[in-house]
Amino acid sequence: MSEAVALEQDSAALVAGYEARARRVETPCGDGTMVWRIWGEGEPLVVSHGAQGAWSHWIRNIDTLSRGRMLIAADLPGHGDSAMPEGDDHRAISVAVAAGLRQILDGQAADLAGFSFGGCAFAHFSAWYPELVRRLVLIGTGGLDTPHGHVNLGRVGGLRGEERKAMLRSNLLGLMLHHPDSADELAQHLLVVNARNARLANAPQLVLPDRLARILPDVRVPVHAVWGEFDRPHPDPAAQEAVIRRTHPDCDFRVIAGAGHWAMYERPEAFDAALLGILGAGERGELP
Repeated sequence: MSEAVALEQDSAALVAGYEARARRVETPCGDGTMVWRIWGEGEPLVVSHGAQGAWSHWIRNIDTLSRGRMLIAADLPGHGDSAMPEGDDHRAISVAVAAGLRQILDGQAADLAGFSFGGCAFAHFSAWYPELVRRLVLIGTGGLDTPHGHVNLGRVGGLRGEERKAMLRSNLLGLMLHHPDSADELAQHLLVVNARNARLANAPQLVLPDRLARILPDVRVPVHAVWGEFDRPHPDPAAQEAVIRRTHPDCDFRVIAGAGHWAMYERPEAFDAALLGILGAGERGELP
């Protein structure tokens, strides 16, 4: 067995191990189901992934975030193991999310943390179903009508061996991650598997250029944010913070030093501390 195959198998086994520990719940979505994975007990924290992602975008955060909380990770409609929504818009996605959370939490409100596309989806959900949301935390979320950063992606199809591996690393560093060491075997494995399962083709159009900025005035729950210092697609955290504060001046906006767009994967300890700090401060009434 080659080293590359062995590393790929190790990554797949790691993902399978986390999934085996989860409680899997399926709720109505379009002509099929929306799939949720749940770890831990306590106050609910619901997390969502980016476009062409899945629950595994959070794989490096599960252990910490589920310690003392119920961590609920969604495969958003048209991603991962979830069916396509009834329509190709935020309303249809939110209908599926609402049906799922009502079933899982029996009407209890939850904290929501949405990454990238998932943040924009959760913002629309929060505007339309505020009774199910305590707080919304946006993570590297586009749609604020700020200048888009330079993203460098190449074609992987047809490549083999080291050439394919090099292109996967390049694509991760061209969009998701900042440090070369972060584009490791697990990140490459997740990139390939999640992209293969993603079917919601219009996800970018549901975010850019200003879909988040347009819905934020309708979000009446507290909104906070976590950003990678070197977020490539949505650079300049201060510019993002300024837009969010137009509608939510009390936003607790935290920046993860040395992290790119996928901050929770690249700097998991710092990210977890920031997210739990936001949630803890809110519970203690200490947010600005």
